[in-house]
Amino acid sequence: MKILIAGKNGQLGREFAKALAAPEFEVEAPDEEKLDVTNADAVTTIIAGCRPDVVLNCAAYNLVDDAEWDPGPAFAINATGVGNLAAACRETGALLVHYGTDYVFDGQKGAPYTEEDAPRPLNNYGRSKLAGEQILREALSRFLLLRVSWVFGEGKQNFLHKLLQWADGGGVLRVVDDQISIPTPTWDIVRLTLLAMHAGLNGIYHMTPSGYASRFEVARYFLTKMGVTNTLIPVSTDYFPSPAKRPRFSALSNEKLAVTLGAGIPGWTSGVDRYVVNLKQTVFTANE
Repeated sequence: MKILIAGKNGQLGREFAKALAAPEFEVEAPDEEKLDVTNADAVTTIIAGCRPDVVLNCAAYNLVDDAEWDPGPAFAINATGVGNLAAACRETGALLVHYGTDYVFDGQKGAPYTEEDAPRPLNNYGRSKLAGEQILREALSRFLLLRVSWVFGEGKQNFLHKLLQWADGGGVLRVVDDQISIPTPTWDIVRLTLLAMHAGLNGIYHMTPSGYASRFEVARYFLTKMGVTNTLIPVSTDYFPSPAKRPRFSALSNEKLAVTLGAGIPGWTSGVDRYVVNLKQTVFTANE
């Protein structure tokens, strides 16, 4: 299977590159300067020349607050970029796998969102991701749109890494307890994506671990596992004024994916546990 990765330098792109380093895969992962998803000509040229079976779109703009002040980059990458990839995939017959977000929902449902629920984003980041979804669905009849949430993995642009930075030096940590969703590890996304591809799935699926938690609950669980002893205080979202509104309850139901694949999907704590093991192993190796 020949696979092209767009967005090779992000958390998810790096995880795919590691997982696909096997004889059954032929992987192309151009530098992001070369495969700039906002450049239609570059996208067309690379995909036409590579002719992959699958294009994994790991390119994304996720600076939620920055997008409120300047939505241009978010829409360029999350919407126009998706359109460019979709157009090139339509010409070559490649399957486009694209990743959405729980932030397309407004958080007012009070229960996990299913694929049938109507999106109502609260901020420009969510609107840009929804625009990309709509472009994808209009351009292609064959695609995988996989919505994820609170993604973490190798890299610094995730909540768990930032928690360690905030905890460095001790002191009190205040963490919001009224934003609820599901922390999703990159390795679970990779594993489930490959299962979905091999099963021939098509359309929209929510791809998250089971269960859900508040930011505060995730922080308490993670820092306890790490042996970090900072005092944690739960606060409301209003304690940290920010340009972008965030949904209060945006957990996604993974039932459709689990039933379709016939596979159990573990809870979010198992992903955090593995992240902790990886971090401790990295520190141990660095100190040898």
